[in-house]
Amino acid sequence: MSGNKDNNKKSEPVVVRLDEDARNEARSILFHAYLHEPTFQYLFDHRRAGYEQRVRATIRELVDLYIDLNQESVGVMVDDTLVAVAFIGEPELRLNLADQISWRIRMVLTAGFASTRRYLDYHEKIKQLLPQPLAHQLPLMGVNPKYQNLGYGRLLLSTVERLCAENPRGSGLVLDTGNSRYLPFYESEGFRSLGRIRLGDFEDHVLFREVTPAESKAAPG
Repeated sequence: MSGNKDNNKKSEPVVVRLDEDARNEARSILFHAYLHEPTFQYLFDHRRAGYEQRVRATIRELVDLYIDLNQESVGVMVDDTLVAVAFIGEPELRLNLADQISWRIRMVLTAGFASTRRYLDYHEKIKQLLPQPLAHQLPLMGVNPKYQNLGYGRLLLSTVERLCAENPRGSGLVLDTGNSRYLPFYESEGFRSLGRIRLGDFEDHVLFREVTPAESKAAPG
């Protein structure tokens, strides 16, 4: 009887910092998380052939860029499976993608000139909405579709907020979403609107949450 209970027991998620070995798993999670998102569908033209390849290339180049810039990244493990990841841009980074020449060249070669130009324009519009003093940014966050609606996204976001609270140089956390169905979730986490970016026939929402040092707790190991 006790054996059956153990077998049916739900595994507890564990929050971890990501290292180099998690690069490919992180790319896969983010690819599937963003593939059907309206923002990516607009920026990388899902009506045109090769859309999946453009998304895959963009995710790869963004993950590599943030890792190369030594930015914080965290994930959620269930058993031995990485099920959710997030990459955090430090307030001091003030990243201007147009100045990242090698990144831009790789993007043009893999995602195409038009998609790269659209993404750069979109990134610049987000920068124009950032609060002062500058906040952390959450450019990439995703949950493996097989593990969605199980609370792992909320766990991941609370971990990101905790890490941001440990850096007093940031005023809070900025993220964006083009999927309006996520807005109630972010609003329940204390995010408010900084503005909207028009992308075709819909709007991308740029959101901000103040994070104070008082919210700081132990960081993941």
